[in-house]
Amino acid sequence: MLFRNIIGQSSVKQRLLQSVREGRISHAQLFFGPEGSGALALAAAYARYIHCTNKGENDSCGECPSCVKHGKLVHPDLHVVFPVALSKDVRHSTHVIAEWREAFLDNPYFTLEDWFDKLEAENKQAVIGTEESGETLRKLSLTTFEAEYKIMIVWMAEKMNLQSANKLLKILEEPPDKTLFLLVTENEGELLRTIVSRTQLVKIPRISDTDLLPVLRERHELSEADAQKVAYQADGNYAAARRFMHRSEQAAFNLATFQKWMRASLKFDAAKVLESVDELAAAGRERQKQFIAYALDLVRDSLLMNFGNEAMVRLSGEELAFVKKFAPFVHGANGERFMEELNKAYLHIERNASAKIVFMDMSFRLNELLNVPKPV
Repeated sequence: MLFRNIIGQSSVKQRLLQSVREGRISHAQLFFGPEGSGALALAAAYARYIHCTNKGENDSCGECPSCVKHGKLVHPDLHVVFPVALSKDVRHSTHVIAEWREAFLDNPYFTLEDWFDKLEAENKQAVIGTEESGETLRKLSLTTFEAEYKIMIVWMAEKMNLQSANKLLKILEEPPDKTLFLLVTENEGELLRTIVSRTQLVKIPRISDTDLLPVLRERHELSEADAQKVAYQADGNYAAARRFMHRSEQAAFNLATFQKWMRASLKFDAAKVLESVDELAAAGRERQKQFIAYALDLVRDSLLMNFGNEAMVRLSGEELAFVKKFAPFVHGANGERFMEELNKAYLHIERNASAKIVFMDMSFRLNELLNVPKPV
């Protein structure tokens, strides 16, 4: 990854470049940014720049032997750790590194959901497990092959289990010589506080519309009107922008399932509630989380609509038509609880709770909430 191929983030790029030029490279850095902001891409470009043997003022040369290897993610002094779906055959990142390289090279802004779709492991929990720590220690015990520094990128570091996180903490406290750790996270709050305290924070904001619009127009050949619409919906998330541009069956599934679930829960039609719960339980865990996030967005937009803020609603077509009908059921008397319950369901799914139990419990709660009278 080259800095010039990263969307926006000019101030972050300059800060990273300056740290290399001035020889002030912290041994442990935490790249913290929301989904689609380019945190992983920035970490990869930074690692490439550090290893480049013919650095330019603002980017890697792209042509030296080191850059060529980084271009394929096969540099011997670059190591990557990421969440996997643990199984008998997959115990740590090395077992599926070829697939991860392929996913990153195809789209450096790919998400955890994209990654697990590629692994065909949607029903499994994403985790950086205990055995990963031993593999990490093995890799870092090796001497550098070509570069001055060994670099370890830990993508989605918040997915480390407690044992793995504690072992990483020990390494950060006593780092091997000439070893750099670049931790990438979307949720810094889920990391051990002791790990966060031992890293230099590289905070990455959402991509500005000013930076995103040219990419949508030129790279994706959207009209000005369509580019503005997608940028507005994406809210600085390039991964979301890609999803909006390629509205898929998953988006159709989300809307149709949400509609059916709400209608069944309103009158508590037991047969239809069970049908909706079964459909949701059959989806992969990451898709279930994505569905709940989608439901939260629809509830938010329904509240905005209900309070007369239609101009702030980022919907169109069937979604907008549905929200106009659904908005009267989400109001000041139940809106806050509605969102609290959905957030709790998301947390329970993330913690590997039974999807059937979570969504059935939510259906009972939805029946209560949807029938709360609107304040006069």
